[in-house]
Amino acid sequence: MSRDRDAASSAPATRRPDTVAPGRVKEVTSVSNPIVKDIRNLALKKHREETGLFLAEGLKLVLDALDAGWRIETLVAAKTQLHTELLQKAAARTVSLGADVLEASDKVLAAIARRDNPQSAIGIFRQRLHRTDEIDLGKDGLLVALDRVRDPGNLGTILRTADAAGAKGVVLIGESVDPFSLEAVRATMGSIFAVPVVRLSEAEFLRWRAGFKGLVVGTHMKGAVDYRAPAYGKRPAVLLMGNEQSGLSDALAGACETLVRIPQVGRADSLNLAVATGLMIFEARRGSLAL
Repeated sequence: MSRDRDAASSAPATRRPDTVAPGRVKEVTSVSNPIVKDIRNLALKKHREETGLFLAEGLKLVLDALDAGWRIETLVAAKTQLHTELLQKAAARTVSLGADVLEASDKVLAAIARRDNPQSAIGIFRQRLHRTDEIDLGKDGLLVALDRVRDPGNLGTILRTADAAGAKGVVLIGESVDPFSLEAVRATMGSIFAVPVVRLSEAEFLRWRAGFKGLVVGTHMKGAVDYRAPAYGKRPAVLLMGNEQSGLSDALAGACETLVRIPQVGRADSLNLAVATGLMIFEARRGSLAL
C-alpha cells in the first residue's frame, strides 16, 4: 500500500473503471488542493451529473455502501480518527478495492461536508440507478412512485421508510430532486444503498404503467376512497404520490386504478409528503409486516 504526502495535488479525484491495482493513501491538509476542490464540487448537481459520483457522509453510510457492493472511488478519512478500528477497516477495504484514501485534516473535512463538526469519513461513490425491468415485484410487492418530488429531505425520508417497510423500489417521475444530493443521501440514513431507485419521465412511466397488471393507487384531493380500503397485498401494487405543492398531474391521476385520501380532522389542510407517503407505505405493507 503506497503512501504519498500531499502528492494528491495533481492526481485525479477518481480512478478509471478498469483500474485493478490497490489504491493509495495520501495525506491532504489544504482546502485549496485540487482533489479537495473536485470533491467539494460534488455538492453541485451539475458536477454530480458530469462525473456520475456523489458523497456519502459518515462512517455508517460508507460501511453500508461498501457492504451493499457500491463502488467507492475515494475515501476521505479524518487523520485524527484513523486509530479507530472501524475507520481503519473502511480504509483497508477502500484500498483493496483500488480506490484512494485521503487522510484529511479536520479543516479539509469541514470544507467538504460544509459543517463545523464533520464526521470521521466521507465516501465518494459511483451513482447507481435501476430500470423498472430490474425490479421484481413478485406476487405482492410494493413500488413507490413519486411525481416531481422537490424536497431532498422528503425524498430521503421516503427512501428510508420504503426500506423499513420492505418496498421493492422507488420511482422518481419527471423533474424530481436528485437522490444523490448530499441532503437526500443524509436523510436516507443509508437506505439509498438498499432501495433501488428508478428515474423516468412522465411519458416513460405511463408507457410502463400500460403494461403493468397490478394495483395502482394514487393519493389525490379528489379521491373518494379511504386510503385503508384498497385490497393491498393481493397483487403487486404501485403507490403514486404527488408533488408537494400541486399533487399528482392529471395524466398520472388518470393512470390510477383508485384515487384515495387520508382522512383528516383539525385545521391542517394537508400532510407533509414524507408523512403521507409513510402512512400509505405501511398501510399497503401491513399484511406483510409482523413483530
